[in-house]
Amino acid sequence: MTEAWVTLATNDDYARGALVLAHSLRRVNTTRKLHVMITNQVSVRLRQELEAVFDAVSVVDVMDSNDPENLALISRPDLGCTFTKLNCWRLTQYTKCVFLDADTLVVQNADELFDRPDFSAAADIGWPDTFNSGVFVYAPSLETYHRLVEFAVEHGSFDGGDQGLLNEFYPDWRDLPSAHRLPFIYNMTAGAFYTYPAAYKRYGKDTKIVHFIGAQKPWHGSSAVHQVPLS
Repeated sequence: MTEAWVTLATNDDYARGALVLAHSLRRVNTTRKLHVMITNQVSVRLRQELEAVFDAVSVVDVMDSNDPENLALISRPDLGCTFTKLNCWRLTQYTKCVFLDADTLVVQNADELFDRPDFSAAADIGWPDTFNSGVFVYAPSLETYHRLVEFAVEHGSFDGGDQGLLNEFYPDWRDLPSAHRLPFIYNMTAGAFYTYPAAYKRYGKDTKIVHFIGAQKPWHGSSAVHQVPLS
């Protein structure tokens, strides 16, 4: 039984994030494989750097939602290509995977996520009846992949990105048994519009995966919110 952490780098910018993510997984001594999907927009130099730290690097075709109207609602026109993420269901060499967006950082070992059922995710703090698609547990399946692509063509996404699509595809997520709902410590959104300092003081030490949502990323080096130490 082979299991893997999977991420996606659609360009050099996200490839830099993926590199840091991979090093963070190595640092916490994960026992699972590391797999990164890249597109042809990733340069040869960055691809070589990815190959040095990931167990597997695969090139996938870009899939774009072509939905500027809904992307404008969340002020993220760059997220159309996140449909490319659907390719992760094609990685059938693995029995189970945990997908991590390239703007996540693993700060404590989280290998226990592989014990969670397909499909598991954490609530999105902007609308907790939906899940955030930056971290999710899934079982690769060509059947699921083809169903997702067909669903995307027919229905699109309410936010123009992969999160809206996946929430429509898994509409009963919030009603599934509790094992399918990941605690916030596995997808702690940093730099969000809402914070709860008292809860962070109480539970922050348990955080395992930090997710830097929004257009401004830590590797851009200009956002003060990302300069606060984790410890």
